[in-house]
Amino acid sequence: MPTRSRPSPTAGERIDLDLAEAALVERYARLVRLTYLVLPTSLTRHRRVLTAHGIVQRALPGTGTRLLRPAPRRVPAPRGAHERPGYAWVREQVLREALRHARRPSWWPHRLPPPRALRPGLPTVIGLRLFPHAGGTEEVALDQALGQTDGATRAAFVLATLDELPPEGVDDVLVRLGVDDPAGVRERAAGLAEAARGAAEALVRSDEFDPSSLRTQPTDLLRRRHRVRLGLITGTALVVTGGVLGVVGSGATPLTGPPPVPHGSGALDPDRVVVRSRTSWDDTARVDFTAWPARGSRTKDTDLLAKALNAWARAGGALGEDGRASRAAGTAFTRAPGTPAGAPTGSPRLLYAGDVEGDAVVLLHDGDRVARYTEPASRGGAAFEVGRTDDADVTTAAALVLHRSKAGARWLTAPWVDESATRDLLRPDTPARALGVSKDGVTSPLPEPPAGGGCGTWPVVQFRSSARIVEKHSFLLTDLGALSPAHLTYTPPPGAGAPARQPREATGSRALVTWARLACRLGALRGEGVRAVNTWDYAAQRLPEGGGEAVWACTRADTWAGRGDVFLSLRTPAARPAAPVEVVARADGTAACSRFGQHVVAGARWKSPQGHWYALGAGSRQVTALTTSGAVSGTHPGTTFAVRAPEDGAVRVRARLGNGETLDEVGR
Repeated sequence: MPTRSRPSPTAGERIDLDLAEAALVERYARLVRLTYLVLPTSLTRHRRVLTAHGIVQRALPGTGTRLLRPAPRRVPAPRGAHERPGYAWVREQVLREALRHARRPSWWPHRLPPPRALRPGLPTVIGLRLFPHAGGTEEVALDQALGQTDGATRAAFVLATLDELPPEGVDDVLVRLGVDDPAGVRERAAGLAEAARGAAEALVRSDEFDPSSLRTQPTDLLRRRHRVRLGLITGTALVVTGGVLGVVGSGATPLTGPPPVPHGSGALDPDRVVVRSRTSWDDTARVDFTAWPARGSRTKDTDLLAKALNAWARAGGALGEDGRASRAAGTAFTRAPGTPAGAPTGSPRLLYAGDVEGDAVVLLHDGDRVARYTEPASRGGAAFEVGRTDDADVTTAAALVLHRSKAGARWLTAPWVDESATRDLLRPDTPARALGVSKDGVTSPLPEPPAGGGCGTWPVVQFRSSARIVEKHSFLLTDLGALSPAHLTYTPPPGAGAPARQPREATGSRALVTWARLACRLGALRGEGVRAVNTWDYAAQRLPEGGGEAVWACTRADTWAGRGDVFLSLRTPAARPAAPVEVVARADGTAACSRFGQHVVAGARWKSPQGHWYALGAGSRQVTALTTSGAVSGTHPGTTFAVRAPEDGAVRVRARLGNGETLDEVGR
């Protein structure tokens, strides 16, 4: 196909429709993946999937034999492996349509595409919800980071990573799409790729971002059933007398009592639950909940299993779209934030079925979620709780909270846990005490951390894994009110000239001393579906006027749903090992202090032992200078500063990184 070395601004490339059609068919999966990545993450994953397929399927015009492609504003860059003329043209069409979804009126519903995008119909899917396979923490963090950028930046990112275009090629496509400042957009996209530590290409090709390889889940079956029933009743009311209406009303099944699931009903058949042997856990490549055997004295009690499965089948209708807890037909339903409540699409795995303190308890796992069904022996009704556990590992799949009572919480431990002990996080110098565990892996009652008010103790469990899985290390878990305990880790401060350090287990003396000051802050995370909490000591500084050494830390709580919340604290010398720290900044739903947000800065006010007030600030290891404005103005080289400041008056801190970029304080 002939090309011009220097086309005029009004020139264009003629592309055969047959070439574009062939490129669309040949590269359909790639085009859908690219579109899915560019679409705003505010759409549900189901709608993103359908919208991505719909955009690609509508990329070609209905008639015509040749397509005019606008000429680039610069010398065309060499095409890569996927840069056939037809493919490049189709790609621009789908990108242009995907970017339109980011432009919506302020009054338009947040989870719907803009009005213009609603005109062509989406692929029709009735009765099912579609979503890509779950990814790991890296994929979830990348999706969260993409959601915090604009559509043009997402487009530049996928052009560079998925299609491997050179910088000039990315700029050329952005110009064609009418993007202002393409170089600046490309630089922001490069920041996303850099945060992925060279793994961006692998991440965007993962199953998490593949809308052509999908999992299915039914929609709210109970709600659909009720709507059909309501429609039939309404139709009958239009053709029969009021007396007949009275008969229908008196004999109908109550809408608040979803029907039970009979035995033998496919995936919810108690005879088909998956049961692993007790000896298979050390002969698998996946050390997570899929390796757990079925334990307990009632694993063959089909009536009990049927009740648990029936509760799971009814959970979707009982909880609705957004509710975390509700009650229906005598059963209390609860789910962790971000957890789908619908029934499993396949036969779940049985983890436990037995009696605990007189109550019947069943634990089930469907690959992405763990569900617990509890039937009290003498009090109240049954309870069903479900929470996400996708991408669990040797630590986050080491235990589940099996039962709660006034005596405390009993945990069910993983088969690879060799040693169990308990310790008080507020007393770092007190040795851990052995914890009793039954032959089925059920612990003795554990005191639960305080839910509010005073915080005189914070119990945690210390496990040591078996040498049979080639891990053999100790780690800490704490109960934050969910089915799965949260994993506690610690990242030490950066060393001089050393590479960035990674989180490690919080069992060392330095980690325990650090967590003693932070433990009581964990109470604010109860019920939030937290998977792991890491504290990163990102900077240390010598305080003026003999104030001793202060340590700046960022504590990040990652949830199973992918959300991350942080708070930054300043630890100054204290008389007590468990003296609380001062929280100086907060941010919710952020990538800060993760592998996708490795740069951080914060400021605080501090009173010296002599009674003088100072403005303090600290940045992470890549910070080269700090600038203050407001009550105190100036520029301070290095990662920390301390300057005299008035007692009142705001001081704002900004950081400059080694690459010339600037960074605002966390939470601003």
